[in-house]
Amino acid sequence: MRHINNMKSRNQTSVSEFLLLALTEDPEMQPILLSLFLSIYLVTVLGNLLIVLAVTSDSHLHTPMYFFLANLSFTDICFSTTTIPKMLVNLQAQNQSITYSGCLTQACFVLVFAALENFLLLAMAYDRYVAICHPLMYMVIMNPRLCRLLLLLALLISSVDALLHSLMALRLSFCTDPEIPYFFCEVIQVIKVASSDTLLNNICIYFAANILAGVPLFGIIFSYTKIVSSVLRMPSAGGKYKAFSTCGSHLSVVFLFYGTAFGAYISTAFTHSSRKIAVVSMMYTMVTPMMNPFIYSLRNRDMKGALKKIIKNIIAFR
Repeated sequence: MRHINNMKSRNQTSVSEFLLLALTEDPEMQPILLSLFLSIYLVTVLGNLLIVLAVTSDSHLHTPMYFFLANLSFTDICFSTTTIPKMLVNLQAQNQSITYSGCLTQACFVLVFAALENFLLLAMAYDRYVAICHPLMYMVIMNPRLCRLLLLLALLISSVDALLHSLMALRLSFCTDPEIPYFFCEVIQVIKVASSDTLLNNICIYFAANILAGVPLFGIIFSYTKIVSSVLRMPSAGGKYKAFSTCGSHLSVVFLFYGTAFGAYISTAFTHSSRKIAVVSMMYTMVTPMMNPFIYSLRNRDMKGALKKIIKNIIAFR
């Protein structure tokens, strides 16, 4: 009897692959979805890459705000590259499997870039707070050394958190061909399909989510509370408009990021339809990274000018 139990345990632990959610069962829809998601991915990569090139090539954009924006765009590229290409390969091959190691690796990188985006949005909110509430001290406080330190600290915390959850997932056992109701591997969904005890994993995820998502969100809300209070005390309407306009793009990205993220997780509590949950998760992982370049380029005069210079140089080079 003990031998049989040991055999079962070995079979569960040595699972070779996971099955991701099939976006459609209709073969005719697969080429359409493949074209759609490939277009989204290319627009996301090219749009965010243009932001990075604009910031690095234009000396007028060598400021803390654009430093964090360039890193946010690079994070969006990495985030999309972590999830979308594998989904495109599965659509093309009409095969929803992903290897065990591939799934845990993907889940790890999803955690890294999602947490990093949280911290970058917080850093950008703090930058706007200093610029509006302490303008005379802005260049002293937001010096290049602090900006680099904030970025390295955010990357370190995000990486340690992702590695911790990934290593803890390695100790879990799984039944044969476990099915994940997402089009990519996310650590929460991986834990849900485990056949062994996941209490410790769930506690760690709950604690980390409250820290890595709650603290940045609280910091952003606190920063904008101070910003609004400071702006309302300004005597001129022109000054108020200028102050709010510098925050408009960042606020739009914050609402889009947290709105789709909370929508994805709240939907899991109110619906049991895997496809509906997957559609909401696409908003979080695909639409948000794609929209960020448009939000910043359309609402920012300096960014428009830098992008026009790059496009002109590209045309002249060709």
